Amino acid sequence: MKITTLFYLAMSLLLLAGCASSYKTYNPDKKFAKIELQQEYQLLRNILQSKHPSLYWYTSKDSMDFYLDSLYRSIPDSMTELQFGWKIIAPLTQKIHCGHTSFSLSNNWYRFMKNKRIPSFPLFVKVWGDTMMVTGNLLKNDSLIKRGSYIKSINGINSSDLLQRMFQYLPTDGYANNVNFIRLSSNFPYFHRNIFGLYKNYKVVFADSAGTENTAVLPLWMPPVDSSKKQSPPTAAAKISRKKIKQQRRLNYRNIVWDTAAGTAIITLNTFSTGGGRHLRHFINSSFKKIKRWQCNSLVLDIRNNGGGEINMSTLLTRYIRKTSFKVADSAYTVAKSLAPYTRYVKQGMLTNWGNFFLTKKRQDGNYHFGFYERKTYRPKQKNHFGGDVYVLINGPTFSASTLFANAIKGQDNVLLVGEDAGGGWHGNNGIMIPDIILPLTKLRVRLPLFRIVQYNHVPKNGLGVTPDVYIPPLSEAVKLGIDKKMEWVLQQAAKKKQR
Repeated sequence: MKITTLFYLAMSLLLLAGCASSYKTYNPDKKFAKIELQQEYQLLRNILQSKHPSLYWYTSKDSMDFYLDSLYRSIPDSMTELQFGWKIIAPLTQKIHCGHTSFSLSNNWYRFMKNKRIPSFPLFVKVWGDTMMVTGNLLKNDSLIKRGSYIKSINGINSSDLLQRMFQYLPTDGYANNVNFIRLSSNFPYFHRNIFGLYKNYKVVFADSAGTENTAVLPLWMPPVDSSKKQSPPTAAAKISRKKIKQQRRLNYRNIVWDTAAGTAIITLNTFSTGGGRHLRHFINSSFKKIKRWQCNSLVLDIRNNGGGEINMSTLLTRYIRKTSFKVADSAYTVAKSLAPYTRYVKQGMLTNWGNFFLTKKRQDGNYHFGFYERKTYRPKQKNHFGGDVYVLINGPTFSASTLFANAIKGQDNVLLVGEDAGGGWHGNNGIMIPDIILPLTKLRVRLPLFRIVQYNHVPKNGLGVTPDVYIPPLSEAVKLGIDKKMEWVLQQAAKKKQR
């Protein structure tokens, strides 16, 4: 039986546990009237139609107008913030086919939900193609569905149709859907809950590793009632451990190791954001000093989880690898000089207007071009430049600035891109400045990329992400055992070349 009010069980559980007391002024179950939501929606529509640089890049104007009209008409008599976000705004942003145009709930929602666990579908899965393999089960007493089992259907919806329906709520660059497989694999219960709602029971048809099919009725997973109780103040020892955790997080953003057996340096770089990975410029520069000192024959660059960040960090890395001069973009432009008359609805809108005023210039095509990125030529680094074999691991989350990097080095004679299609658009994408639209009533946030970037020496606009030179898809046995076959392959290749 489906729970008609999304998250009713979750909110009831939290309120009974006394969790909402610290946020008395915020009620996640508050309903907004239809006319209020229509006004919010129309405001968002106006902003997107006048300020988004690529609203009709992959969806024709006639089709986009049809979607905009139909979603407006589908707004019911009342909705919560959560319902409005997932049922109306999410499918709207998906139709734009811009990975940087996505929605998120209000800051109040995330503050309210911090450190809280809520009911959900009980299984975690790894998703690729039409395959859904179980990787975790929140029901500790369930011994029937084990890791490595294959989900065939949930509540009568087969796995292929289920995934395609979920994709209708998830934004992508063009048609680069590989990022969605990774999103669903990272937290399937979260997406299933928000898209399909909560059910008391789930009918799951699954097959074991031998292919034998079976059916199980799984209950809704309910978190322990005391999981959200107020915790005692941290001790001195806890503070020290948090400092260590902070150091570990920094390592998770970027690190370098030396595989002496393969004569290979391995750089894992999960962001090009200096805010996320402190002192990133220093890390990149010092890494190539180490590589030269270690006299490495080959280099593995793992950017499978790099969602992008600052373009200047991406170009810095490119300069250490690329042999010839390059530019960031063939074109980079915005369609409006300022956000007026909607500046007050955009976070840091006035600052954004000033940036556009000083950094862009109107050209004959009527757009405002960011000439620096169109004109600036970057030359390869002379000092510590790496000319050995380079293996770059890419995947669906390889996005934005990391896609610029992958495109700039793809095709070079000493470089191989290995893995799966990147999620970032190969022809181009939208970004540079990406402020949040904040809807005045619900406080929902929608990211608004202001510039269209067409890649330097771009491929035709086919809607695909950057493709690997060596395609290594997920393999069932490797997923079941948690083996990184892509990393294994590149290290084996590096070791073979060292022995020659």
